[in-house]
Amino acid sequence: MMSKSYTNLLDLASGNFPVMGRERRRLPRVMTVAGVISELDDDQAGSVSSDVPSSIIQDRIIIVANQLPVKAKRRPDNKGWSFSWDEDSLVLQLKDGLPEDMEVLYVGSLSVEVDTNEQDDVSALLLDRFKCVPAFLPPDILSKFYHGFCKQHLWPLFHYMLPFSATHGGRFDRSLWEAYVAANKIFSQRVIEVINPEDDYVWIHDYHLMVLPTFLRRMFNRLRMGFFLHSPFPSSEIYRTLPVREEILKALLNADLIGFHTFDYARHFLSCCSRMLGLEYQSKRGYIGLDYFGRTVGIKIMPVGIHMGQIESVLKLADKEWRVGELKQQFEGKTVLLGVDDMDIFKGVNLKLLAMEQMLKQHPKWQGKAVLVQIANPARGRGKDLEETQAEIQASIKRINENFGRTGYEPIVFIDRPVSLSERVAYYTIAECVVVTAVRDGMNLIPYEYIVCRQGNSVSDSNSEHSGPKKSMLVVSEFIGCSPSLSGAIRVNPWNIESTAEAMNEAISMVEPEKQLRHEKHYRYVSTHDVAYWSRSVFQDMERTCKEHFRRRCWGIGLGFGFRVIALDPNFRKLTIDRIVSAYLRSKNRAILLDYDGTVMPQTSINKSPSQEVISLINTLCGDVKNTVFVVSGRGRDSLSKWFSPCKKLGIAAEHGYFVRWSADKDWEVCGQSNDFGWIQIAEPVMKLYTEATDGSSIETKESALVWHHRDADSGFGSSQAKELLDHLESVLANEPVAVKSGQYIVEVKPQGVSKGVVAEKIFTSMHETGKQADFVLCVGDDRSDEDMFEIIGSARTNGVLSSNTSVFACTVGQKPSKAKYYLDDPGDVIAMLDALADASASLPSSDGEPRSA
Repeated sequence: MMSKSYTNLLDLASGNFPVMGRERRRLPRVMTVAGVISELDDDQAGSVSSDVPSSIIQDRIIIVANQLPVKAKRRPDNKGWSFSWDEDSLVLQLKDGLPEDMEVLYVGSLSVEVDTNEQDDVSALLLDRFKCVPAFLPPDILSKFYHGFCKQHLWPLFHYMLPFSATHGGRFDRSLWEAYVAANKIFSQRVIEVINPEDDYVWIHDYHLMVLPTFLRRMFNRLRMGFFLHSPFPSSEIYRTLPVREEILKALLNADLIGFHTFDYARHFLSCCSRMLGLEYQSKRGYIGLDYFGRTVGIKIMPVGIHMGQIESVLKLADKEWRVGELKQQFEGKTVLLGVDDMDIFKGVNLKLLAMEQMLKQHPKWQGKAVLVQIANPARGRGKDLEETQAEIQASIKRINENFGRTGYEPIVFIDRPVSLSERVAYYTIAECVVVTAVRDGMNLIPYEYIVCRQGNSVSDSNSEHSGPKKSMLVVSEFIGCSPSLSGAIRVNPWNIESTAEAMNEAISMVEPEKQLRHEKHYRYVSTHDVAYWSRSVFQDMERTCKEHFRRRCWGIGLGFGFRVIALDPNFRKLTIDRIVSAYLRSKNRAILLDYDGTVMPQTSINKSPSQEVISLINTLCGDVKNTVFVVSGRGRDSLSKWFSPCKKLGIAAEHGYFVRWSADKDWEVCGQSNDFGWIQIAEPVMKLYTEATDGSSIETKESALVWHHRDADSGFGSSQAKELLDHLESVLANEPVAVKSGQYIVEVKPQGVSKGVVAEKIFTSMHETGKQADFVLCVGDDRSDEDMFEIIGSARTNGVLSSNTSVFACTVGQKPSKAKYYLDDPGDVIAMLDALADASASLPSSDGEPRSA
């Protein structure tokens, strides 16, 4: 019978998250919010949180990974299961870096299949003894999720392998994506069953669970959540080929902190956010952040380390010493180079073999002396590409051993079986050099393990031959995550067989003092930057990023993977018509300042002239003698005066206030500090230079300003050129009476002292000087230039131009961070609000005592 959780996958993949099947009894919450224990509705899209603190105040972290850090095996009598900790699991080791009093819960799947009738008992056992919550995936979903989408699509793509054909990489299979989403949904249900959203942190690991943040954020708007990617993140040119690219990016951005091993991986992710979502990052005091609808999503760059305690404990084992002696006897008189890799198409094992072959050819002195021991861990994936790689490796080994081998000597020793950590440590101990030639790898901790093992154990080594100077040599691919951290290693391009061969020769031929110095440098880094250091640093950044969660007002909007949380200041609220109309009716002198584009006119409208409704509303407001109404826009005065010609009493501020006209029968005033436009002869040639060099850019010439637009240019190149242009213009115009500013896809040069804020202050001051100090101010705008108006209101109150009792309604259009106190959703809301104010004016008695509407 097909699991209910497999139904409606098309809805899942499109983001319409239905309730997944519940065939098992749900786990009770380990910690509950105060009040009655209740189950959460899976379809709820709002924030689930309590109004009071939890009954048990204790920080707790829920670590979510594809696999739980436990080993499972059937009991000998085949009745039930026995479980033990997997000491090699990173998610178990990272606990060492977390606060000692922090409770840790694990959510993940098991490496074995558990019958449905055993799942409840296994869940209860794991929760009770290991604080683990298993996510049981139906076999059909598991296969498509892990071996399908993860291993056939994400893993190859993140390692720079494009699906060029159906036989090379495969075509995108939407059913695999649907299974991936379904699996992430099941993981989210298991987290939801045990979470206390007000007190818990959630830390999600790796590419298997990249859409999980959206499922959790849908339920808990203020949940403190981090994500760490342990694989590479590809360049935007590669990532953009993924058909579900935006869904995954938006899902990741629902986390509070996103971690990467290297700056390259983070840079690629930020480039994708810029090119696909228009998000630009900012760096403040060493921290990188993306502003995403009012939330700051932190970007963490921190390479993971090894568990020093685990390696050092293995170094003390007696069987390790026995194995070392055995290996020394086996390789007596030989120089051992060591490779330890998963059997994977990206590990470059065959490139390493070819480099070894080349070294033996170029340097015959190593024939009969140098041995490459290659340990191949069992493959995690499967498929035709892997089979071809394995066949290629076997063919190379056979050829090299036949050409260079002799009695008692084989240049390649290939170990194709699982090797325990203690045996691996023994090989590290006798190896003169470790070679890693992966063509792409997320981190790769093999060099770190080797360095620590070559340092040895101070207690066991004090009376042995290992007590002399320590040394280690590394030849590592420049395409692996640990490469930037190992400055003493010999870095190679593994595709260049000749240079890799020379690097291997250099490593084993290097003089002893140089080997020792390199080893000492590496050991200092590896021993201080272990897994505990990594997890402590990531968790501290998660705490810092989430510290304002409960101070800000949050709500979720959007469907499917377009869901995101808007986070705003608690004093920022939607402007209600009843509130503003009440203040409007009480006031005697009103100032109404309206932006045009994006405020009373939708940005997407092709016809930019105002509708008859807008003209009528503005005329009604202007007809009220208590009102001073202005349109304050960046547009030119010719367009604005033509469009609003029916509004005789309307004031217009054009080009951000450079030109101001109080009414149709008044002359235009120039409000700039200077009428000297000689600077245009300097600025325009510079802008033309950048326009010619930047495809898709253009210059807009206004009466008082020059604007360089790059909205239609390549986002990355356009932004880069804009920064260069800004610096260039600031340099050549340093002695001119102008201001050079950057905005959204623009660089603008305009006279000094011109802004919408200056216009607003001028209007308030004029009203004050004529005895009509404004007791009601409505200021509405949608973009960065309007923030100047919102900001000036505070200083106007301070200097007495506005009374402290003035009713102020500074309002931005759209739910976004702003200096305004209020917001309206869109121009439609603005028109509705103006309509209500116009109705209020029409209902008031005119100077002859009759209602204006009469």
